[in-house]
Amino acid sequence: MKKAAPSILIAVILLAITVMAEAQQPKKIPRIGVLSASPLSTNRARIEELRQGLHQLGYVEGKNIVIEWRFAGGETVRLADLAAELLGLKVDLIVAFGPTSTRAAKEATNSIPIVMAQVNDPVGAGFVASLARPGGNITGFSVMAPDLSGKQLELLKEIVPKLSHVAVFGTSVEPGNAQSVQESELAARALNIQLHYIDVLDPKEIETAYQNAAQHRSQAVLVLQSPVFSSRRQLLVELAIKNRLPVIYPQSDYMDAGGIMFYGPSMADSFRRTAIYVDKILKGTKPVDLPVEQPTKFEFIINLKAAKQIGLTIPPNVLARADKVTK
Repeated sequence: MKKAAPSILIAVILLAITVMAEAQQPKKIPRIGVLSASPLSTNRARIEELRQGLHQLGYVEGKNIVIEWRFAGGETVRLADLAAELLGLKVDLIVAFGPTSTRAAKEATNSIPIVMAQVNDPVGAGFVASLARPGGNITGFSVMAPDLSGKQLELLKEIVPKLSHVAVFGTSVEPGNAQSVQESELAARALNIQLHYIDVLDPKEIETAYQNAAQHRSQAVLVLQSPVFSSRRQLLVELAIKNRLPVIYPQSDYMDAGGIMFYGPSMADSFRRTAIYVDKILKGTKPVDLPVEQPTKFEFIINLKAAKQIGLTIPPNVLARADKVTK
């Protein structure tokens, strides 16, 4: 027993040294990348909501989480290089704002988890196998709801007397665009509205799109989600006023630029829920085990000042249903 005592003592000392060494080693701080096709200026509200969502879960940027922000400024050709930069920084996870950014992230990696935010049709775009069972390294949040296009067209019809012709501004190369157009056409038939689709591939074509809408006797415009529009939202809004056309927009931040009307998923709710998925994945949950969620909270916003500028009177019954009315 006396001979065994020194061996036991040495073992205890070595164990204590190991424990102390592990305690002294700095804990690895998770690093996430955020990728967006749009400029920083049009993403400030989303950034703030994501930060707030992470903060509520105990994350403080620069303290116990590092966030690498990458914005393509509307130049989608830059997304591949920006995604590669994030991989070079060895991020633990990528948050992709919108379908174009999600596609770039997907093409860059099939192993690093990707949380997509505000994607129209993730199944149709090939990002996931199904909403319930994503089946790969991507999960997140879709903004497509079954009756969204129908509701948007209904609202346009309520504020425009005898509405029969609506121009749809979209970008054909944008993932989910075809599904949005199809949903809009189904809703339009039910409302006896004729749609005229106008493909806008570059911000330089926005003014021409309005001219095209006028030539086809369009009485209103439905704008689909696209970085082509979000990167030039101020121009899009100003031309709507100039052409005296009521427009319903795909995201609430168009209202900050002076847009007339928005109906769609709550951006604040979407990005705070995105933070929840980031937290779960950082704690070990795999994307394949997190179903893609559809929007549960919607907002209806009306800008009376913008409506007045084009001589449009919003009926009282429509105003009463709005979540927010700006004057």
